[in-house]
Amino acid sequence: MPKLFSYGTLQQEDVQLATFGRRLTGVSDALVGYRQSIVAIDDPELVRTSGKTHHPIVAFTGVNEDRVPGALFEITDAELAHADEYEVAAYVRVKAPLASGLEAWVYVDARGKPPPA
Repeated sequence: MPKLFSYGTLQQEDVQLATFGRRLTGVSDALVGYRQSIVAIDDPELVRTSGKTHHPIVAFTGVNEDRVPGALFEITDAELAHADEYEVAAYVRVKAPLASGLEAWVYVDARGKPPPA
């Protein structure tokens, strides 16, 4: 099953129910080598689903000490496709390292994604 790391709205129960049709159970972890900021959301459907006009977003720094806390979820391939549909063009999905030593899919700033491994 794919692992998905969320530092933002995908941790919200209402967003999970709208996106996946169920409440996810996750464990705390942290994204390594990224720094968090905020992005304005102009997609009315996404604003309606999340209840927020601004969402957190992360950009790659490559600095091991930069950490972004969040939650790690195990989801299905179909649910990962639903998460792709939920995110707007400002985000791109990449595999990234976590503080736990695991690697997971995460949505990052499309303008600052890491170089290919």
